[in-house]
Amino acid sequence: MSEFKPTKMSNEVTRREWLMILGRVAAIAGFSGVAPELVAMTTGGHSSTALPPGLYYASQEHLSEALAEPGTKHAIPPGSETEYAGPSTAPFRPQFFSDTEFRAIRRIIEILLGPVDAGALSQSAEWLDLYLYSSAHVREAALKLDPLHRALAAAYYGEEPVRELETADPQNSVRSGLQALQQLSVEHYAKPFLALDESQQANLVGAISTAGRESPLHKFYEITRTEAARGYYTSAAGLKELDYKGNWYYLACPGCEQRTPPH
Repeated sequence: MSEFKPTKMSNEVTRREWLMILGRVAAIAGFSGVAPELVAMTTGGHSSTALPPGLYYASQEHLSEALAEPGTKHAIPPGSETEYAGPSTAPFRPQFFSDTEFRAIRRIIEILLGPVDAGALSQSAEWLDLYLYSSAHVREAALKLDPLHRALAAAYYGEEPVRELETADPQNSVRSGLQALQQLSVEHYAKPFLALDESQQANLVGAISTAGRESPLHKFYEITRTEAARGYYTSAAGLKELDYKGNWYYLACPGCEQRTPPH
């Protein structure tokens, strides 16, 4: 029986050749970043060459951006389908909360998170504002899902999380909870929340953590706590606290070394 040898059309590139191309580009980029012209030269101008199924040539602009030195600033590609959030030098203006409400929310988050980096605290509060501002649009999109897409989501995540996305109204829960918090503050201390001293504010936030599950205070507390933690642990300070390594991997699970029990 003759040995089987896969054929290769003249206009095709093997996976091995593709990996060698990427290797050459990465090696060059390791010295000083890479320019689009250099990528084109290194890849040999195969923009129209057919590849095996599952492989494609990245654009020259994408390769040069991905392989450039860390910290290099890149212009947003014209016509990009990705939304880029650039740094803003203007003061933050909440989209959901009023300015007074946002100051109260920031103080509540500060109590929940404890002593954290000021920048991370701001990002956590800003994340909660964005989450609430977007929640109505998210619910509307969930309700308009194609039935097949909804069935797929329910099969993957479970029916309860999908139903929660379709029916939950975090905007109303937080608004009602803030009003209830202000009322509780006046009842206990005869002052609005922001007029209390720090210990009184902390005591009040501790009190609402034990509110009944169906009360506006409980729902408000749960949403605020959950999203504050999400906002913090996706900030630079939070990721550092988690010792997040990006796409790194461990050869062994850290912190799980087998220890010999004492005799």
